[in-house]
Amino acid sequence: MKQSIIRGTGKGIAPVLVTNHDLEKIMDTSDEWIRQRTGIEQRYWIPEDEEIGSSDLGFIAAEQALKNAGWQASDLDFIIFATLSPDIMFPGSGCLMAAKLGLDSTPALDIRQQCTGFLYGLTTADAYIKTGIANKILLVGAEIHSSGLDKTTRGRDVTVIFGDAGAAVCIEGVETDENVGLLSSALHADGNYAHALTAELPASRLPQRMPPDVAIDDPRYFPVMDGPAIFKKALRLLPKVTQEAFEKANVTVDDIDLIIPHQANMRINQGLGQYLKVDDSKVFHNIQKYGNTTAASIPLALHEAMEEGLVGKKGDTVYFVALGAGLTWGGIVYRFG
Repeated sequence: MKQSIIRGTGKGIAPVLVTNHDLEKIMDTSDEWIRQRTGIEQRYWIPEDEEIGSSDLGFIAAEQALKNAGWQASDLDFIIFATLSPDIMFPGSGCLMAAKLGLDSTPALDIRQQCTGFLYGLTTADAYIKTGIANKILLVGAEIHSSGLDKTTRGRDVTVIFGDAGAAVCIEGVETDENVGLLSSALHADGNYAHALTAELPASRLPQRMPPDVAIDDPRYFPVMDGPAIFKKALRLLPKVTQEAFEKANVTVDDIDLIIPHQANMRINQGLGQYLKVDDSKVFHNIQKYGNTTAASIPLALHEAMEEGLVGKKGDTVYFVALGAGLTWGGIVYRFG
C-alpha cells in the first residue's frame, strides 16, 4: 500500500525583524505584556514599501524543500497552497507560485483553512496519493499578515501576535508494508464560531465589497479576535481531538517523539502538554521567534525541529495539532519512513 512520506522541508522568512520593543514605539503595549500572554518575543514582517506576496515567501520555502528532497520542480504532480492571505483576490497563490517555479501545467489547489491549513493540506495530499491522483506533491503554507494589521493601539491585541513566513514540505507516495507516513487524521470545523476570529471586509456578500461609506481604517478591514473564547475552545478541543487522532493511529503519547502544535499561543501549547503529562521538551516551540504565521506555522516548526535533529529519523513519530479561525481544528499522527 502507498504511504505518504515527507522527503524534504523548507522555509521562507520575511526580511524585517520586529521585536516587542519595536511595537512599543507605535502602540500602547509592552514586551512584558506580550510575552506573558503569548510567549512571543519577536516576529518578521515584510518591508512596508515593497510588494511581497504569500507566493513569494512560499516560493523561497518551496525551492529549499525541493532541494532537500532532491527533486526538480518538474517532478511535481500536484501543488497544494494553504493561505488566508493570498497575493491577490484571484487567481490563487498556488498558481502564482507554480509560475515562479517555472511550471506551466502542474495542477495547483489553494485551500483557506487558516491555522489548520497544513493539517487539511497534508490530509488532502495523503488522499491524493492513496487514490493515485498524484505521487509527488508540494504542500506550502505561507502568509503575509503585516500588510493587513491594525498597527495602532486599537488593534494591538491581534497585531502583536502575527508574523509573515512561508514553509513547504515535499510528500511522496511510497509502496511499503511498514506502518509509516500519515497514520491518522482527525479534522473538524464549527462555523458557529466564525465571528470569534475573523476579518469582515472586503466582503462579496455585500452589494459593494468595499462600501463607499466605510472609512479605509474601519476596524472591519482588520482581523479581530475574541481571545478568551478562542483560548477556552483550544483548551477544550485540542485534548479531545488529540485522543481521537491517537485512537485512530493506535498509539499513545509514549509513542510520540515530538508534539508540533500550531504556534498561536505558548500558554495553549503548554496547556496541552500538561494535559498529556509530557515534559515541556516534548512540545516544540518557535512562536517566540516568529509569532503566529498561520498556515506556515506547523511546517515551519517541523522544518526547524528536523534541522535541530529532534525528529526526522526513520521511525520517529510526530503529532501535529492546531485550532484556528473557522473555527477549525484537528490532529495528525505522522511517522517518518
